[in-house]
Amino acid sequence: MENKDFAKKLEYRTRQFGISIIKLSTSLPNTIEGNVIRNQITKSGTSIGANYREANRSRSKRDFKNKISESEASETEYWLEIIKDFNGLKNEVLNSTMNEAKELLALFTSISNKL
Repeated sequence: MENKDFAKKLEYRTRQFGISIIKLSTSLPNTIEGNVIRNQITKSGTSIGANYREANRSRSKRDFKNKISESEASETEYWLEIIKDFNGLKNEVLNSTMNEAKELLALFTSISNKL
């Protein structure tokens, strides 16, 4: 697969991930704590795709590395763990989203290490 094809597919994948984060966040309780977690995970989970898209339009490898979404993927994984531990939310959607967050983090870490 060429780099352009890979980038397009990863842009799509991160956009789908952002949508899954938004959907998952609606299942959180409407409490002060739930609202804090909802806001945090929605910001970090949706910024993965936005930052990766921006990185793909960077002018240099250094600029790309600065914009890549490794930290947001790690933060999102953290908030998913909080949801699982605090909320007791244990369902297929949460598990699937956690697996995708781990895979995205591994991908971005690998890409970053190659630069």
